Amino acid sequence: MDAKLTLKLDKHVIEKAKEYASSHKRSLSRLIESYLKTLIDKEKPDSDIDIEISAFVKSMRTGVKVPSDFDYKSGYGDYLTEVSE
Repeated sequence: MDAKLTLKLDKHVIEKAKEYASSHKRSLSRLIESYLKTLIDKEKPDSDIDIEISAFVKSMRTGVKVPSDFDYKSGYGDYLTEVSE
């Protein structure tokens, strides 16, 4: 259910926000609503989000542990060099 909200903002900010919303084919109200939803969602603990992983995706596990600082671009470049030799 939608409800009305009155905000006091800098005139320049309102004008720029309206231009931005228009250029993205959205209303300013929906733009602000989306922004507020992202703020609220950030506050939710991760335990509230239940994502079920399908059996197919689970079957793709390899058990390989990749270091958190692994440089994928460099690794892929090394792979390409090995394959081309």
